[in-house]
Amino acid sequence: QVQLVESGGGLVQAGGSLRLSCAASGRPFSMFCMSWFRQAPGKEREFVAAISWNSGYTGYDDSVKGRFTISRDNARNTQYLQMDSLKLEDTAVYYCAARQGGCMGSYSAYDSWGQGTQVTVSS
Repeated sequence: QVQLVESGGGLVQAGGSLRLSCAASGRPFSMFCMSWFRQAPGKEREFVAAISWNSGYTGYDDSVKGRFTISRDNARNTQYLQMDSLKLEDTAVYYCAARQGGCMGSYSAYDSWGQGTQVTVSS
C-alpha cells in the first residue's frame, strides 16, 4: 500500500475550476496506477479518472470527459485532477486511490485510499 493525502477541494461556482492534488508516500510512486473517485451524499463511490504509471494511459468517466484532466508527476510523487466547467452534479467528496498494475474502474480493485477532499459546486 501507499499513503495518500488529497488537497485542493473547496467551494466554487458552477462553470468554475478547481485543481485537486494527491501526494503519495511510502512506496515508489511509479509502481502505481493512480485514480480519482468521488462520492456524493446518498450515492455509491464512482470512478472519475485514472492514469497509468507512465501517463501512457488515461481514462475518464463519460460524465467528466472533456472537462476534467488527470495528470501525474512521478518526480514529485503527486497526481492531479484539473476540473474545469464544473457543474452542480460534480459536488462530492473526491478520493485519490492507488493500485499496483493496470488501471481499473472498480473501486474494489484499489487498496490505497486518501481521506477525501470536499468539492462543492454552487449555482
